[in-house]
Amino acid sequence: MMDVAVNKEMKGRNKIHPQKFALYAALASIMMMFAAFTSALVVRRAAGNWLEFRLPDIFFYSTAVILLSSVTMQASYYYFKKGNAALYRTLLVITTVLGISFIYLQYQGWTAMYDIGLPLSGGPVSGSFIYLISGAHAAHVLGGIAVLVVALLHAYILPYKATPRRKLRFEMSLIYWHFVDFLWVYLLTFFVLQS
Repeated sequence: MMDVAVNKEMKGRNKIHPQKFALYAALASIMMMFAAFTSALVVRRAAGNWLEFRLPDIFFYSTAVILLSSVTMQASYYYFKKGNAALYRTLLVITTVLGISFIYLQYQGWTAMYDIGLPLSGGPVSGSFIYLISGAHAAHVLGGIAVLVVALLHAYILPYKATPRRKLRFEMSLIYWHFVDFLWVYLLTFFVLQS
């Protein structure tokens, strides 16, 4: 009888919220998609007809911006839990602005690539892969920005209250945002090592 009570208690402690589980499953599938993209790049590079070029510096600046946005998002969550509504809201705005800035800097990076003679079209050469992979990542960041906009609406329209439901929603937004940040760092590192 005692074993049944202990098992129930342990199951309750190790249980993951179904929405978080769904998020983790979605992130795993996104990671697999990008693993396939990067694998295709490696295979195509080995086949020849590969143009070597230096990645424009703007991509490194965008990396600093997205990493900073992870810091501000984490701080916003911290102040949300601590009950400091003003800092939580302000840092959430800053995170959103940094996310939008990242997209703008990515666009500037694509423009710089085009300016050095790497058009978007032109067959499966190195530049095309960079456009494809970084563009797919930017689409996921735009999805994250949409989530941040909803979080901002909640932050400014709803009265501040750290309910379990709002905390879960914020945690899921935080997890997703850190994921797209980590994913970009992985992709940039991969691009640098492949060039």
